[in-house]
Amino acid sequence: MEDFTGPELRSRRLLLTPFRRIEADALLTVFRDAGVRRYLLDDLEVSRQWVLAEIDASAARFRENGAGLWTARLSRDGEIIGFGGFREFFDPPQLQLLYGLLPGHWGQGLATEMAVRLCRQGFAGLGFRTIRAATDAPNHASIRVLEKLGMRRTDSTPADDATVFFALDRQDAGPDLVAGE
Repeated sequence: MEDFTGPELRSRRLLLTPFRRIEADALLTVFRDAGVRRYLLDDLEVSRQWVLAEIDASAARFRENGAGLWTARLSRDGEIIGFGGFREFFDPPQLQLLYGLLPGHWGQGLATEMAVRLCRQGFAGLGFRTIRAATDAPNHASIRVLEKLGMRRTDSTPADDATVFFALDRQDAGPDLVAGE
């Protein structure tokens, strides 16, 4: 499948570019990191073929509705440090906000910065009325990011490692999340 070539998104410290097949090995490193896969992949160690399938699925979503996955880089040096965007989860499929960073970049506000930029793209760039997200209940850092966005808890699954669901409606979002470029 051919790579999708746009749009690039920028924030103060990050450059977000649509997933590309040429980045498969770098993305594999991110997805295989124990800290990243702990909550996002239920500790499953994915293959390069899985990453290529995610890249292709993201390109298809970009073509279909403009909402796929972006590689996250530090603006200052271009280092790939994570990913973020919108991906379908659950049955029936539900488009949700998703993000992940390598552990060396945790605790610096980068996840929040990326999530704000992605929400802005969702609301202002793609016209979303609601942005949804889900995270494992023990993932307190991700819950804090979603709460900083103004998201509200909408549901959770019963279990020790429950999934907590969040949503943010456009009319309830702060101006930094709905303003255009």
